[in-house]
Amino acid sequence: MKTILSYGVCLLRGKVLMALLSVVMLLPVAASAQTKAIMAFGDSLTAGYGLMDHEGLVPQLRDWLAAQGQEVRVINAGVSGDTTAGGLARLEWSLTPDIGGIMVTLGGNDMLRGIDPASARENLRGILQIASDNGLAILVVGMPGPVNYGADYKQEFEAMYPELATEFGALFAPSFFAGLGEGTPAELQPLFQPDGIHPNATGVGMIVQELGPHVLKLIQRVQGGS
Repeated sequence: MKTILSYGVCLLRGKVLMALLSVVMLLPVAASAQTKAIMAFGDSLTAGYGLMDHEGLVPQLRDWLAAQGQEVRVINAGVSGDTTAGGLARLEWSLTPDIGGIMVTLGGNDMLRGIDPASARENLRGILQIASDNGLAILVVGMPGPVNYGADYKQEFEAMYPELATEFGALFAPSFFAGLGEGTPAELQPLFQPDGIHPNATGVGMIVQELGPHVLKLIQRVQGGS
């Protein structure tokens, strides 16, 4: 009788052990799927310059995605004042294994400083190459070129975004500011902070509404979709 009971206990323990092992084996897969994050890689526009913590691009984007049923971590990798050269210098050591996609929103400071578009293009190409080499899904966000350096400068700067996106097979959002609509600087001023460069919380919310669907496509790529 004791032998039968001992056998039954051992059998029960074995089944429990196998069940536990099955759960443990599944945990890394589940955790990996849940922890793949999106990196928002940019400058002060990404960092949320001049805004409360909850008003910036990344927090508002997180909220927008959550409202779409996407509980995805979005990492704020915006550095105020950063240029494409600065982004290229810091990207590689900024990447961690839990990052599955990157949204690149750089170039605004290059334009403000009048940096040669050819130089900015090569820096941006280097950023996309690193992202591609690390197997990341990529979203390139364009910037409207300035008018004060002439039509050629504006055209060359704006052209690098879609051309590089095509070169690397990346997703492309034509303009960071698309959500603000058309209008003169005076008409759009209520959507900006006093400096006239950085959007206020309301402006950021409108930008997120336009940018959000592009980020959803990026998430689909991270999750293995087309």
